[in-house]
Amino acid sequence: MILYAEDLVPGTTIELGSYKVTREDIVEFATRWDPQGFHVDEEIAAAGAFGGLIASGLHSMAIFQRLAVDGAFSTWAMIAGRSISDVQLTAPVRPDMELTGRIHIDAVEPKGPGRALVHKSCTLLDGDTTVLTFLGSSYVRTRP
Repeated sequence: MILYAEDLVPGTTIELGSYKVTREDIVEFATRWDPQGFHVDEEIAAAGAFGGLIASGLHSMAIFQRLAVDGAFSTWAMIAGRSISDVQLTAPVRPDMELTGRIHIDAVEPKGPGRALVHKSCTLLDGDTTVLTFLGSSYVRTRP
């Protein structure tokens, strides 16, 4: 079933499922995209501000995106993302965390024939601890 912009009700929260982060995930992503010592080297990380290996903030965003595609966007009549703002990395992501994602629909704004802009608040959590928040907007088709 495809959800159109009219089906996305402001005030609705969508649970996106979970992903378990591994040490290998953290090192592999960071080696390719953000090769800072505290992401790729256990010894450097242990001596650093976080006392151990942590995921790149970009990796946290990528995990959220995968959860969002699997848990929501794959059923939306998605056109494209429009914006990401107010990104807050509120706690480090470490190996063996079980992260869950959540989207809150803030508003659905008609934007001409065939589309609307869906404004959402996005959250990534480890249990009750929030590790990432941001605001996002996406263009979604309206019902034909």
